[in-house]
Amino acid sequence: MTEPIDRRSVLRRTASASIVALGAAAGGLSFASAASAKGRPDRCADEPKRVVYVEVNNNDMANVADYTLQGTSRPAFDMAMIFAANINYDTATSSAYLHLNDRVTETLEDAANQIRPLQERGTKVLLSILGNHQGAGIANFPSQEAAAAFADELAGAVETYGLDGIDFDDEWSKYGENGTGQPNVYSFVYLVSALRDRLGPDKLITLYNIGPASGSTEYDGVRAGDTLDYAWNPWYGTWNVPEIPGMEDSRLAPGAVNLTATSPSTATYLANRTVGEDYGAIVTYNLTADDHSDYLSLITQPLTGRDTVYDPS
Repeated sequence: MTEPIDRRSVLRRTASASIVALGAAAGGLSFASAASAKGRPDRCADEPKRVVYVEVNNNDMANVADYTLQGTSRPAFDMAMIFAANINYDTATSSAYLHLNDRVTETLEDAANQIRPLQERGTKVLLSILGNHQGAGIANFPSQEAAAAFADELAGAVETYGLDGIDFDDEWSKYGENGTGQPNVYSFVYLVSALRDRLGPDKLITLYNIGPASGSTEYDGVRAGDTLDYAWNPWYGTWNVPEIPGMEDSRLAPGAVNLTATSPSTATYLANRTVGEDYGAIVTYNLTADDHSDYLSLITQPLTGRDTVYDPS
């Protein structure tokens, strides 16, 4: 990946007015479901999913397995994204292809230590797919056949490395570079449909709801939202409901938290609101090797009624 490691903190910076508004709301609003979280039974399957993106150029995926819900063996995170593999462009063949940088490759090939411990605890591990400044992206395949060919590569990676699915992030593609086309209305629908055919119903396909693909989720009567499992708000420190036809609230994460940048009051507010408005997930980013358990408890307590425990042993 050619982006600086801190690129998300730059790209996902939020308008100060939004953060101030959220901070104020965190101090002044309460939700009945959140207030009663400590007294309610452990809902397990019904509770909102906790999702985390890990920048593997900086940190190990294995860190995700260090966190459980207090009093249980259950993981604090339901889904963990390997961030990130790339969609690159081969100028010789005029085609997109899957690229794994050195750190992503190391993570995948060290699955026994980096992936399997997470899965054994119950965390689904997905490979996130990101543009790489070369003109190829998930929104500009020139044909249905080209989208299907890339879906074949993605499905092959899922099978080879024993992953639980694919996450799409439509950033940094630089559409038009190397003679590539601009985003079109059919690419993402073709890609998601082809990938679902290859992965079957038991794997996950998710969307980081940003870029041209996020605005092109319907084509010729087919809705990507009918096939996607979840979609997330990409703007950390904010509440923003993804608007994707075919996706109900139980498959959406309007709350987005940067674990090293979002204020504790805002994180608490976003978690409470997720529960209070019956949304299906909350997305977090930038889990490092540090102990985040106190901060994560601000999220897991409203969502599950339990604090987060950190055990790196």
